[in-house]
Amino acid sequence: MDPSDQKHFAVVDYVVFAVLLAASMGIGLYYALSGGRQRTTQEFLMADRNMRCLPVSLSLIASFQSAVAIIGVPAEIYAHGTQYWFIGCAYLLGLFIPAHVFIPVFYRLRVTSAYQYLELRFSRAVRICGTLTFICQMVIYMGICVYTPAFALNAVTGFELWVSVLATGLVCTLYTTIGGLKAVIWTDVFQTVVMFAGQLVVIVVGVQKTGGVSEVWRKVWEGNRISGLDLNPDPTERHTFWTLGVGGVFLMLSLYGVNQTQVQRYLSARTEKEAVRSCYMAFPSLQLALALSCVMGLVMFARYCGENHSDKLGTAAGDAMVLYFVMDMLQGLPGLPGLFVACLFSAALSTISSAFNSLATVTMEDLIKPHFPAMTEARAILLSKALAMSYGLLCVAMAYFTHLMGDSVLQMALKIFGMIGGPILGLFSLGMFFPWANSTGAVAGLGAGLSVSFWVSIGTILNRSSGSSSLPALICSPRSFYMLIASLCSFSRPSGLKRFYSLSYMWYSAFNCFTVILIGLIVSFLTGRRDVTPGTVYPLLGKLLCFLPERLKKKLCCVTPLGQASYCLSLEERMSEFLAVMQLEQKKRTFSKKEVKFCI
Repeated sequence: MDPSDQKHFAVVDYVVFAVLLAASMGIGLYYALSGGRQRTTQEFLMADRNMRCLPVSLSLIASFQSAVAIIGVPAEIYAHGTQYWFIGCAYLLGLFIPAHVFIPVFYRLRVTSAYQYLELRFSRAVRICGTLTFICQMVIYMGICVYTPAFALNAVTGFELWVSVLATGLVCTLYTTIGGLKAVIWTDVFQTVVMFAGQLVVIVVGVQKTGGVSEVWRKVWEGNRISGLDLNPDPTERHTFWTLGVGGVFLMLSLYGVNQTQVQRYLSARTEKEAVRSCYMAFPSLQLALALSCVMGLVMFARYCGENHSDKLGTAAGDAMVLYFVMDMLQGLPGLPGLFVACLFSAALSTISSAFNSLATVTMEDLIKPHFPAMTEARAILLSKALAMSYGLLCVAMAYFTHLMGDSVLQMALKIFGMIGGPILGLFSLGMFFPWANSTGAVAGLGAGLSVSFWVSIGTILNRSSGSSSLPALICSPRSFYMLIASLCSFSRPSGLKRFYSLSYMWYSAFNCFTVILIGLIVSFLTGRRDVTPGTVYPLLGKLLCFLPERLKKKLCCVTPLGQASYCLSLEERMSEFLAVMQLEQKKRTFSKKEVKFCI
């Protein structure tokens, strides 16, 4: 029986799927009614800064291990082989640098939003520019995250696509709005377990039905899907060790170093050590998630040998092959199709809820509170919840535009992070590593980075639409191999500006990051330096230039203390500190009311 004809869940599948949604809602309801009941912005947005490293680390994984990765990575491996697996090399530096550079700076400043750092380091204008850029990035990305699992549910069950989109967005919006960051993190933990379980079930059943591990290995080896180490330095090559292992580091830094979604999790940890430990604990779990997705793609290839059955699901998208494979493997096994769709929705809900909470945080802390400093706590928490709900509805609307794009969901997501996340990474790097950079240079650098980013992306789209057709995929037959050789012989490399537009999307983050830094430093040099707030610069240059005399290093402004400064304390902490000083001073002399009023 053709699996595409089996387009309806069994009752057990619906039960499994419903249990997932009910559990997610239950966790949100529990945290809405327990503890402080989300009555303060500190609890709603920062989980009272009281989380342990294990739930934080699993939440770090779930925040970006979305349905995009669960569907996109197997489709990538199926079509192009295991070269993408080398992005795992980037995870090491991509988590080590945030653990020892970004986390200490953010945590010791006691900020709520990562973009508060930009105001401390530069100015309020830079903070607002950074916040608006982040909001734009996450709203676009959320459109992809909402659409992907809804598309899967439609393909597997025949359930109406846009009803699925609304269900995904509304469930996620509700538990994020009522439960705050604690609900988001603990729901992430539950959904990560479901996500791994769903992938593992599909792999085990797929290997069994394909003939065992040895048969899978034989077919993927003969089908040339096991990629070696490609050291080609050409930056226009889509995937090589350099594009994935080096370009991927900058992509990881834009996600795990300066993205508010992840920074918010670091800052919710009890101590700085717990935050650093959570970053390290995320590494093996990320490698496991990548391995499961890649192995799933190999089992798919062993099953179909490169054939494309996505048209049987009524779509030409290559990502639909993953859904066809799941339907083929799991049909006749009640409950397991429901488990895989629950796996997709778990990944999607965890990513979407994380984004909703972080978007509400930056909007509240960076755009609203500075203009309304006297806002009461009750009104602030109500407004934060309204913002989370509003962003939920906006991201549902953005899902409509996702199906109009031509790329795979994985490539679309990584392009967004490179195009917009790269300039944001450059902005933070400019402030954190270059003490002589000023706010004028920061704004100019960010503007230049975003302009170049969109110029390249538009050029890429136009170049692709006027270019030649894509090469045929390798399949398990000699004839297809000879067709590929013939295509390669007739394929001409682009030159000039077209070659620039052919830059691999994995280099977008690095290219845009360095554009921001270069333009920012040049403009800062022309407009003059300003004083640097203590604790906002990581002494990277001081460590790299350790061979220079201390006097020369100070002249180059390479030595900056990284301790916790008093200006970053909360209002309550400042008042406590002030009263303690007053008590000491009263022993020496008596203050008049006028003097006390003046001191306050």
